[in-house]
Amino acid sequence: MPRTEHLVGTRALLLAAARDEFAAHGMGGARVGRIAERAGVSKERIYGYFGSKEKLFAAVISEALTEHATLLGPPSADPAEYAGRIYDLHRGNPQLLRLMMWEALYYDGGLPNEQPRTARYRDMVATLSEALGSEPDSEPGSEPGSESGSESDTEAASTLLALIGLAILPTAFPQITRLILGTAADAPGGDDELRAHIVRLARRMVAPSSDAPA
Repeated sequence: MPRTEHLVGTRALLLAAARDEFAAHGMGGARVGRIAERAGVSKERIYGYFGSKEKLFAAVISEALTEHATLLGPPSADPAEYAGRIYDLHRGNPQLLRLMMWEALYYDGGLPNEQPRTARYRDMVATLSEALGSEPDSEPGSEPGSESGSESDTEAASTLLALIGLAILPTAFPQITRLILGTAADAPGGDDELRAHIVRLARRMVAPSSDAPA
């Protein structure tokens, strides 16, 4: 195997092993030794590739978020169905959400690669603003609520945040879902019913006030 392919293959093995370890234990509880053992390499190889456990964690998060964005895609013309897609993504890939929650617990303040991630969300806000029938007249890359950002962008940003929260809570806090829904949470078809309810709520959320049910 050519050296370049070998390096790429080893890095991929390390990231896969690290993703499982960090998803299970977080940054504080993860052990480089377990990652190395799972990947079939030495601990020294991990430090040679990434420099430190924290940099490895950042690389895992970056890869997971890229995967998240690819699987989810931008908001669609139907924001309510987009909430359903968010629900589907995290129900089918709970590890992604666990990594994001560990990231929130570990970092106090700035995040690795924060600027490109912020830009990605601003693009999502602009797309959602158009789907809601608003004219996103802010400058490209401007922050919602800033002098160069429009009021419609600020509303779309808040709506996006609400849609995400509505869609991910059942997966993020399964114990609350179980306590509130009881046996219905695990009943056959329970996921489909909950998804449908989330989409209905999201549709009411984004409906113009004159069209909203009384």
